[in-house]
Amino acid sequence: MSNSPAPLRVAVVGAGMMGADHVSRITQRISGAEVVAVVDPDTARATAAAATAPGAKTYAAFEDALADAQLDAVIIATPGFLHEPVILPALEAGLAILSEKPLSETVESSLRIIEAEQKLDRPHIQVGFMRRFDKGYLELRELVKSGANGALLALHCAHRNPSTPPNYSESALITDSVIHEIDTVPFIVGEPIVSVEVKKPRRNSLAPGGLLDPQFVLLETVSGVLAIVEINVNVQFGYQVTTDAVFESGVASIGRAETIQIASAGAIGQSVTPSFKERFGAAYDVEVQRWVDAAHKGEIDGPSAWDGYLASVVADAGVLAQQSGKKEPVTYALEKPAFYETTSSLATA
Repeated sequence: MSNSPAPLRVAVVGAGMMGADHVSRITQRISGAEVVAVVDPDTARATAAAATAPGAKTYAAFEDALADAQLDAVIIATPGFLHEPVILPALEAGLAILSEKPLSETVESSLRIIEAEQKLDRPHIQVGFMRRFDKGYLELRELVKSGANGALLALHCAHRNPSTPPNYSESALITDSVIHEIDTVPFIVGEPIVSVEVKKPRRNSLAPGGLLDPQFVLLETVSGVLAIVEINVNVQFGYQVTTDAVFESGVASIGRAETIQIASAGAIGQSVTPSFKERFGAAYDVEVQRWVDAAHKGEIDGPSAWDGYLASVVADAGVLAQQSGKKEPVTYALEKPAFYETTSSLATA
């Protein structure tokens, strides 16, 4: 007779590429959970995603799923501006929540979310900064903490996408893409970001009309570590995310060795992952499995809503820096509440 708990009954809200990927992930590779509801106003998209999860029902709105389905948890994979309308009723229902990044697209919305969460007995929200679960980022963080190569001086980060979806905006370079580096830089360095500056080189003519792409985002931490982030989202050749860490006595690099390198016929070649699913698939699997395992225990095991709030503050400063062309300070309105002090080590820089 098994003592295993009943599977976590999960609703996935948003059935686009990310949401559909989570539906198939939970069904095929995650233990201890099952998708019972797929929510998307696009009926065809919801139906296609639900087809990979036998028995899952589809709904046009999250409120319909809450009223009809018996839910324990929700994964939110909608665009960022739609996160709060799902998170708040999910909190009221006491569900375990995994919200894809960003927590929300504005500081004001993020503050409302953490205020609502603190009315509960414990943190319920985990934010989908999946790079904290990637082997390379974890190894780099440990190298920094060890001091084996002296102090960390700077980071060179590249975030390259083959193309952008329709209606992709300049601010989305920060709020939807660089938001990952905004989270991982403090995670690796061990201290918060205090300023943001944005530089705009010559525009890529292959970018959609009006989009100033690529850009370079300079993130400075408390001790003066400078992270130079190349955000380049119409690079055409594939999906590539790399980080070079410059120490006093060495340089460490991650992100360049996902695929085999072949030397043949007088040339060296290496393929590039086509999308985020291949580059960070293993990290997503670890992230979701740990979230499920923690939810069974009434916990979270990863970045909290507080981490999401911190990222939103930096992102706001980054969007302002895009507009002003100046180095913008980052000002955090709150001290970290004690409510968030008991979360996993992966939830803290």
